[in-house]
This record gives sequence, structure tokens and C-alpha cells, in this order.
Amino acid sequence: MRAKAPKTASLGDPAPIPLDEHGHAVEASLYNADLRPIHPAMRTWTSRVYLTLWVAMCMNPATWTLAASLIALGMNWVQALFTIVLANLIVLIPMLLNSHAGAKHGISFPVFARAAYGVRGANLPAVMRGLVACGWFGIQTWFGGLGLNLALGAAIGPSWSQAQPVDFGFIGTLPVTTLACYLIVLALQVAVIYKGFESLRRFQQIAAPVVVGAVLLLIVVLLFKTGGDLGPVMSQPSKLGWGSHFWLAVFPISLMANIAFWSTLSLNMPDFTRFAENQQAQRRGQAWGLPATMLVVSLMAILATSLASQHYGVTAAELWNPDELVSHFGSRIAIFVGALAIVVSSVQTNMAANLVSPALDFANALPKLITFRRGVLVSVALGTLILPWKLLASPETYVFVWLGFYGGVMGAVGGVLTSDYWLARKTELRVPELYILDGHYHFTSGWNVRAVIATAVGAFVAVGGAYSTLGPNGEKSGPFPVDGVIPLLKPLYDYNWIVAFLVAMAVYWVLAAHRRNSHHTVPFDGTPAPTLTPSA
Repeated sequence: MRAKAPKTASLGDPAPIPLDEHGHAVEASLYNADLRPIHPAMRTWTSRVYLTLWVAMCMNPATWTLAASLIALGMNWVQALFTIVLANLIVLIPMLLNSHAGAKHGISFPVFARAAYGVRGANLPAVMRGLVACGWFGIQTWFGGLGLNLALGAAIGPSWSQAQPVDFGFIGTLPVTTLACYLIVLALQVAVIYKGFESLRRFQQIAAPVVVGAVLLLIVVLLFKTGGDLGPVMSQPSKLGWGSHFWLAVFPISLMANIAFWSTLSLNMPDFTRFAENQQAQRRGQAWGLPATMLVVSLMAILATSLASQHYGVTAAELWNPDELVSHFGSRIAIFVGALAIVVSSVQTNMAANLVSPALDFANALPKLITFRRGVLVSVALGTLILPWKLLASPETYVFVWLGFYGGVMGAVGGVLTSDYWLARKTELRVPELYILDGHYHFTSGWNVRAVIATAVGAFVAVGGAYSTLGPNGEKSGPFPVDGVIPLLKPLYDYNWIVAFLVAMAVYWVLAAHRRNSHHTVPFDGTPAPTLTPSA
């Protein structure tokens, strides 16, 4: 019979410092109520919950932008969809591998990382992952802010929508109204996430079908207005062709960028799968949820952009941002409703994908100082400091610089975690010792140097050849040298995520040879099934 937890218990409730299976007090600097293993009675998420979670997270402006940006790079719609689906099938593999630890042991990503990197060293991948998530938070919040600005402009009129830009120095030149909308959407997300994981789950179960329905309605209306003409994007040939230029020059780095799109979440899915009622629930929900939803959302984005281009008589390049597409609606009511859909889609994705995880990552780094809620505040501050409106200035910067570079770095972390958990430890963990300094995961002063070395080698090989392409007028498109930072490694940069993952996994496997096959699972209280009871 499943153990019962108090009805008033929640993830953020105060909890006493527990004991390990030997009766030793768990180190306070490694533990707080937000990092403890989840009680079995609180592991209730079904396949449907994970499917809904992925529908909610995939249905967002950034996904829409990614699909359109591939076409802006010269692909036709078939090439773009092929790239997106293949990338998501690939990233699903490490995602399910890491998710296993959350469902089996009830632990979050920062705690899971302690097994490979050490109880102190886990702060390295956790903070790395957290900083990337903060960047994504800024991007999604910016999209949401643009949507809110558009909605208020439709409701209030020219006095709002035609506000003049103001020079804010290094921040950029922005209308005060646009910046205000960004801050409003930011505050809205903080308010919702402060209510806890169940509030987030309920919000997504309501918001996801609403947003999907709004997009489907848009497509139906546009199909009616164009008389069934699917528009120029659906009929235009590839500017790249299907020859070597596509397969060797554009496809590899576009594939890696799409893998990088969800690569950070592939690491921290234990943050969510620790609530799974069993392995099958999280595995089935994610296996269907991620690739299928990305396919459908990307197809809807491409189709809607093409139809809008045909109907409004503008180029598809002018419509690659959802807010730009909505702004072409003829009715102020239609603009208002469409813009609110952008806000909802941004918020529902952001809270799950880009606020929960970095907040836990920062809480893991300084558990005595930073709680989950304080971690949320740190995350929103860092997400704003990256100035997302500048990052999204061009699709090439977005795809090749932002997604490409960090994807290679995070791939190395994924390789180490996979090698340690699946190859070296055979999925067995001594959970109580993840919370003490002098246990199995202490290594050298709390750091597993082998994991750090493997991560560094994998990342160096993968992104050491980072390069920028040349524009039509010979101008450099990014911050890296055209010949690559390290020219010898330039060819590997096109495959950076896979290179980082495989190299780091192999290096760690070799360095950790003496620790293989010497593990057994010890639950949090030393019994066959974890029974840590959250306090009320």
C-alpha cells in the first residue's frame, strides 16, 4: 500500500534535517525542503500530465520562431520539419535517460548531479544549466511582453502602440510601454510560480488546449480567406537544394541548434519526473509528448506564416515573430485575443522550463541562503540582464550563436551524467549520501575531478572550433572568427552537441573505470521504498 503524506504537505514546506541510514545528520549546507526526495505519496503525475506538460512547453513563441528561422536560412518547409523532428528524437534519448533517476529515486537534477560531480562539484553543472535557463527565461518573457504590448495597443489605441522609443544606454532603445509590458509579464510569472508546482500543473492543463485551439482557429480562418491557397512558403523550393551544401554546410549546425533547443531541459527533467507515479508514466508521456508536439507546433507555425504571407501580401520574413503576424490582423479585437494567446503561451512555457529548474539550481548552490522562491528572483534578474531583445535581433544570431554554442557545452554535462548513472553505477544510488559531506559522493573535497575533466574535454572539443559565417556583403555574422577559434576543431562545431556528449561520456568512462559495478541503491531512509514524510 502506498504511504500517505499529510494533505497539507508541499514541496516548499519546512522539513527537519533528516538522518541517513546510519543515523548521521544530513549536512545542512546540502539540504533544504526544496531539495529533499519526494515522498512516494506525492509521486502522482501520470502519462497524461507529462504529455500536457510537453504540449504546454512546446506551444510557445520561441518554438514558432525556431521553425520560421530555419526557412529564413534557406530551407523549404520539408527540410525544416525534417530537421526539427530528427533533432527532437535525438534529444529525447538523453532526456529519458536522465528522467529515470528522478522517477526511481525521487530526486531533482541538482541532487542527481551530486552522484557524478560530487556533493560540492554538482554546483558546476547546476549553475551552468541554471544560467542557460535564465537566458531562455528572458527570451520567453520578451516574447510575452511583446504580446502584452500588442494587446494593450489594440485595447488602448495609438497613444500606447505608437509610443516613441527611449534610449536606455547599454540596455537599448525601447519604448517605455514595451519595457513596462516585459516587466508586467515577468511579475505575473513570479506570482504564479510562487504558489507551487500544483498551481503550475493546473495552469498548464487549462492554458495548453486554449493556446492550441487559438492557433488552429487562426489557421482555419486564414485558409478560408485565402481560398485554400497554402501560400508561398508551402510551395517555394529550397534555396539550399538537397545537395552537399545543404547536408554538409547548413543541416548539421541547424540540427545541433534544434537539439540544443531542449538540451538543457534534457538534463533537468528529474526536477519533474521525481513526481512520476512510475517509470512508465514519465517515459510514455515524454516519448509521445516531445517529438509529436514539436512536429505539430512547427507545422502549424510554418503553415500559419505561409497563409498570412499570402493573405496580407507581405513576405514571410516579416512574419517570423508571432507578434508581427498578429499585428497584421485587421480587427482590434482579433489582435487583442491573438496577442493574449502569445502571452499565455510564453508564460506557460517559461514557468515550467525556465523558472523551476534554475531556481532549484541556485538553491542547490547555496541551500542555507537561497530557497526555491529566492532562486526564482535570482533567475528573473539574470534573465533580464542578458538583454533578450538584442539576442533576438536576427535569426542567424539566435540559431548559430545562442543555440549552437551553449548546446555544445551542455552536451558535455549530459555525457558525464549518462556515463556515470547508466554505465558506471547501473542506475543505483545511495540517496542518503547525496546529502552528507563524508559519504560516498564526497570524492576530493566534495568534487569529482574526473567528471570536471570529462566535461571540460567534451566542451573544448565541441565548441573550440566555434566560427561565424559571412553575410552576402562579406560581413561577419557573429562574434567568432570565420576560420574558427581553433581552426583544427572547426569541422566538429557543426556537430557540437553530439561531439560534446560522446567525448565527455567516453572520457568519463575511462577515468571512472575503478568505480564501475560497485554500487547498490540505498533509499533515503534505508528501506526498500523511500518513506520520507514531508512535515506539515
